[in-house]
Amino acid sequence: MDDPSSHEPKTNPPGDEPHRADAAPAISPGLYSSIPLLPLPRPGHELPFVQPSSYLRPKIRSLAVPAPTPPPMTPIDEEQLQGLKGLRNFLRVRTSYDVLPLSFRLIILDNDLLIKKSLDILTQNGIVSAPLWDSQLSRFAGLLTATDYINLIQYYCQFPEHIDDVEKFRLSSLRDIEKAIGVLPLETVSVHPSRPLYEACSRMLKSRARRIPLVDIDHETERETVVSVITQYRILKFIAVNTEQHTMLLKQTVREIGLGTYKNLATTMMTESVLEVINLMVTRNISAVPIIDKNNVVLNVFEAVDVIPCIKGGVYDELKSTVGEALSRRPDDFQGIYTCQEDDRLDSIFTTLRQSRVHRLVVIDDNWHLKGMISLSDILRYVLFTGVGSDEGDYFPPS
Repeated sequence: MDDPSSHEPKTNPPGDEPHRADAAPAISPGLYSSIPLLPLPRPGHELPFVQPSSYLRPKIRSLAVPAPTPPPMTPIDEEQLQGLKGLRNFLRVRTSYDVLPLSFRLIILDNDLLIKKSLDILTQNGIVSAPLWDSQLSRFAGLLTATDYINLIQYYCQFPEHIDDVEKFRLSSLRDIEKAIGVLPLETVSVHPSRPLYEACSRMLKSRARRIPLVDIDHETERETVVSVITQYRILKFIAVNTEQHTMLLKQTVREIGLGTYKNLATTMMTESVLEVINLMVTRNISAVPIIDKNNVVLNVFEAVDVIPCIKGGVYDELKSTVGEALSRRPDDFQGIYTCQEDDRLDSIFTTLRQSRVHRLVVIDDNWHLKGMISLSDILRYVLFTGVGSDEGDYFPPS
């Protein structure tokens, strides 16, 4: 028979207890315990504590929700992507220099010129913008556009006590005017004429500019030379004329591709003042406002360039005239406005660009009610960034 004393826990004799700081408390002699004494782990090798109930809880497995399967592409969808890819490839192999006509004239204004004089020059030559040149630094200094004259009008309205100073402002003061009225200055961008046309388009969209100067570097003097200025209209017309084999594949409608702006549209009426429309364009950061009647029927479009004849000669009182009176000052060769409907296809829009001088499209219904606006920036952005395949890569101009 086993000796019962063999079941008693062994204890160290008094005075022989281990002197470890992490020793577990000993069990009193004569007590039986059902808990086995496990050897203590070495420092740094402690086991994680797990509650027994943890084994009874069901393990929750994260189930990955499968992504919704996109609808199969129709032949029209495939042709649309094929056409867009063809246009982008065209823009990557052609340069900005290719867009220029065989002969053209370029008017460059010195940065030290009076703003009033610059207005006369633009009016006499029938142009609405011109590159600026800093004669002291012998370098390109920006681009003068109708937006600069609108900012000058805003300055005149906010600081009427400085009306005498307005006549003395020079083109070099345009940046100071922007700071005074709290307007973010347009980014001054340019591109080398030998760079891909895709780069010029990307820079224009990134900077919200509607035109971009072509600036070359003279290798002998290492000075900048302004070659010309290309606009979004000229680029899209260049595309429409030379890539009909690609644009004819763009058979999706304006509604299907969501081209343009249709909500929160800014509008005006013939009886409102020019100054009210200018304030609207500055507030909304837009370059054109559709003119409607009381039934929302489109009558015309007031554009930023319509401001220039209103302040010709420095007569700012004419800004109080109505929109209808301002439109009567348009040149005789004004071609009118261009419209489309939401069911019109993109290839038909490129046909219009190929045949006419289009700067924007007013979207209307069958009864000429205003539905939306399509800018040239909308068209250019759709061509450059829609359906870009992994095999194309992507291209953004260096900052």
